[in-house]
Amino acid sequence: MYRFLLTPRWWGINVFAVLAIPFCIFMGSWQLSRFDDRVASHQQQENRSADAKAAAPRPLQGLLPVDQVTSGRQASARGRYDAEHQLLVPGRTLQGKHGDRQGFYVLTLLRTDDGKALPVVRGWLPGDANSTADAAKAPAPPKGEVTVVGALQASENQGTAGVQAGGGLPKGQLGMISAASLVNIVPYGVYDAWITLTDPPAPLHAVPPAAAEGSGLDMKAFQNLGYTGEWFVFAGFVLFMWFRLVRREAEAARDAALGIVPEEPGGPGGPSGPGGPRDGEAAEGTESPEETREPQGA
Repeated sequence: MYRFLLTPRWWGINVFAVLAIPFCIFMGSWQLSRFDDRVASHQQQENRSADAKAAAPRPLQGLLPVDQVTSGRQASARGRYDAEHQLLVPGRTLQGKHGDRQGFYVLTLLRTDDGKALPVVRGWLPGDANSTADAAKAPAPPKGEVTVVGALQASENQGTAGVQAGGGLPKGQLGMISAASLVNIVPYGVYDAWITLTDPPAPLHAVPPAAAEGSGLDMKAFQNLGYTGEWFVFAGFVLFMWFRLVRREAEAARDAALGIVPEEPGGPGGPSGPGGPRDGEAAEGTESPEETREPQGA
């Protein structure tokens, strides 16, 4: 009954199923491993963040460039604040006990001894950066040489939450915290990193450090999980269709062996078959038009 599986047509179907099912399972397993890696990376980042809060701050130069290991570490730098280039970063949210609140960062550049500047987010304020009253609440930076301590962060990019990369902001505002955004604003070099102060002065609120890119349970992680399900569904679909085709072919072969041939519209007994009425002949039990016509003169 199943000899049809050895025909050339079925060889092609079988080879496709044998190759497609393991491939789908492999791709689904690979996507699942990517999700597991992101979960493990997220856990490691949380552990590093907890250790960083308890660890003593290290000099800035020893933590550059910023990567998944150094991101969030407590860094220290010494220099003078550039009060003339204090900037507001609008459209930033801060999680609180009563939900997320809209506000803006207060960013000031710290001129270090080597001439380059370190962007320092001194804190967060509620309100609208475009409001003169809200912007006036940002305190001026301290004068003289200071030592700042805060969580080290990598430069933002267009995919960072809250970033306004389209431009068009008023003077004194910055849409993205990065060396590329600051190079046209200040006349000196800027580190490709920034820090958020651990203990900002009032009325500023501390900005918690963000997880390093690629180390959190972001949308990419859940995309990997979704792709895992899709590949496994594809494998099941190929197997289901193969069994369905085999079953249909086996049933057709069994019917042929028993002499059961499915009737066709033009087969025996059909309207146009050998047993049907011929053209021009009326069916049995019906009268022809001549027989039903009344005699003339009646």
